[in-house]
Amino acid sequence: MNDLPAVWEATNHVFSRAGVTPLTLDEFRAEFTLPFKVFYDRFLPDIPMEQLETWFHGHFEKVRDSVDALPTARRFLEFCRDRGLRLFVLSTVQETHFQRQADLHAFSPFFEKCYLGVNDKRLRILAILEENRLHPSSTLFVGDMTHDIETARHGKVASCAVLTGYNRLGQLRAARPDLIVEHLGELLEVLTQNDLSLPANHDLTGRTQGTRPVATVGALIFDPQGRLLMIQTQKWSHRWGIPGGKIHYGEPSLDALRREVREETGLEIDEIRLEMVQDCIASQEFYQEAHFLLLNYTCRCREPAKVQLNEEACAYRWVTWEEAYALPLNQPTRLLLDTVQRRMDSADAPKEPIPHVMTPPAARQD
Repeated sequence: MNDLPAVWEATNHVFSRAGVTPLTLDEFRAEFTLPFKVFYDRFLPDIPMEQLETWFHGHFEKVRDSVDALPTARRFLEFCRDRGLRLFVLSTVQETHFQRQADLHAFSPFFEKCYLGVNDKRLRILAILEENRLHPSSTLFVGDMTHDIETARHGKVASCAVLTGYNRLGQLRAARPDLIVEHLGELLEVLTQNDLSLPANHDLTGRTQGTRPVATVGALIFDPQGRLLMIQTQKWSHRWGIPGGKIHYGEPSLDALRREVREETGLEIDEIRLEMVQDCIASQEFYQEAHFLLLNYTCRCREPAKVQLNEEACAYRWVTWEEAYALPLNQPTRLLLDTVQRRMDSADAPKEPIPHVMTPPAARQD
């Protein structure tokens, strides 16, 4: 479940009641930790936990409807059920909140047992393993916080960090999980490809070391008013960039570009122009240790310019050039912006934002 917005809002309500300045979402994700007492002792050391809990849960009831299932959660749960994998929940969430969400999304039947309202998961993991006769070597603990990785280590089980939650990539990477995935759908793919195991000689993404560079396409998209589309993603350390993705085997690059833009934004594009090709090798901004060959394009979207993000992105903005440069951009996107702007500013270049370039008929997918 994605309860981050609701927990953030309820926590800020607690701060307000205590006369403390509320946290921005970025500040909250950087500071929030488990167990709760460690977090509250840092900001509100003089207020009893009972009072803090009363304020928090009283407000959480008002914002609980904003909690929703993560996009790939049901597919992952169905995969585990179909493969005969035993599923358990170990969570700090109170039973009343959990049961309401589980009933709403019909998730309860997937789980063998749920351990709820646990403030420090490290103190329960060993007893849960023993009670359910779970062998550590065949158990995977999946979570979105460093506390989850520490819990897995305490139980001597494998750990998988997911980027769709509270802690950012840098925090999770520093905790050294056995695996990092963007979302549960990617974990499903890793388990499928490796016969329900973590592959030997793998990096934090489950990728076998020594793979070849991966060709990708990405587009700096202009709307009819000349604004640029910027996308914020978890996998690029929550930095802003452009939509794009991998080219499938046998797929022309322009077809791949149209498909990726359509999947990630819901937009259709024309006036496509290849701007540059970049090497992106083991970027620390990216959640995988990978070597990408980036084919970077510019294009214009068709009207209406209505963006519909998929699960890979968490936010988007239509921005001016100045606003784009003010964002925390990933490095490949910043280099692309610099390259396009130099071309546009050159004396012999056309002054329109994007010169009209016809897509070869063989590559069109209108």
